[in-house]
Amino acid sequence: MQEFGVGIIGCGIISAAYLRLAGQFRHLDIRAVADLNPDAAEARAQEFGVRAETVEGLLAAGDIDIVINLTVPNAHFAVTKQILEHGKHAYSEKPFVLTLEEGETLRQLAAEKGLRVGSAPDTFLGGAHQTARAALDAGQVGQVVGGTCHVMSHGMEAWHPNPDFFFQPGGGPILDLGPYYISNLVQLAGPVSAVTAMASTSFATRVIGNGPREGEEIPVDTPTNIHAVLEFQNGAVITFGASWDVWAHRHENMELYGTTGSLYVPDPNFFGGNVLITGQGADTETLDHDDHPFSVPNETHGGNIPRANYRCAGLADMAAAIHEDRPHRCSLELATHVVEVMNKILQSAQTRSCLEMTTTCERPAPLSAEDARALLR
Repeated sequence: MQEFGVGIIGCGIISAAYLRLAGQFRHLDIRAVADLNPDAAEARAQEFGVRAETVEGLLAAGDIDIVINLTVPNAHFAVTKQILEHGKHAYSEKPFVLTLEEGETLRQLAAEKGLRVGSAPDTFLGGAHQTARAALDAGQVGQVVGGTCHVMSHGMEAWHPNPDFFFQPGGGPILDLGPYYISNLVQLAGPVSAVTAMASTSFATRVIGNGPREGEEIPVDTPTNIHAVLEFQNGAVITFGASWDVWAHRHENMELYGTTGSLYVPDPNFFGGNVLITGQGADTETLDHDDHPFSVPNETHGGNIPRANYRCAGLADMAAAIHEDRPHRCSLELATHVVEVMNKILQSAQTRSCLEMTTTCERPAPLSAEDARALLR
């Protein structure tokens, strides 16, 4: 099967994960990196044995077929547009654009040029979330009628050395973390039809707690405490709390309530975790997903906790889909719908109104254990 030459634009913290993990997938060969800061590109190139390019040089390179866009969120649209204009497929970190209009511009450009656009997150392809999907598709809890999901902490300033963009327009918990949760909800329950929300900004400033800028105070210019209600096309109504103003809480990451039972889904920031199911009785069962390759721990994190991390799965699926002439799962259509949901949440909170969605999408195809194994080397 065809192997695709891959380049990366943006050599910040997240680039190391892509460079480290891409090698576990077929079809992908990361060959070059670029950054507006040449020193950052050179450092990553030396660390991972690839070549450093200027942005212009990478976009013009004949051995690069797909470019991963790892720039800051407010640059995603412009950089992905450049990638497409240079005749290369694009895969972006989330959120792939900040507005619905930007997404439509990229859709039209990609269609004109016959190119693919994909976008993180791909964590919903993890073994845990695909096990949850299989349980729902098999009718194990009946029709989903409701649910809750929560992603709440006290923000990024304690650990990130340059957290400024998290607290500016284009950041905040909805646009930064919302893609993980909303993408997973869409692949589990289907597209959203309407949203309503309320939001606040509890702290006017934040203090950086790590790195050379430790102790520096930065402004907060975007909502950091958002509570939304999402209505889905299938009739389900699900609450979504996203906050960086919370020191501690006891909410589960995601719960889905069906007509015959409930499903407890682990944190969609990650590929693995335990999926629990409860029927009409009181007994709770853990669903086995050990046979799914994207459930297998391949890293250790804080405290030597084993964790499954298959970042680049969505990129590898897009590469395979190009070769096989089929839709890819982390698609532009899914990402655009998620962007509209997030923007409608923020707009609803600002206008204190209920807003109807204007986009929709297909649920991405499930990724079976066999499908996942086909993506791995």
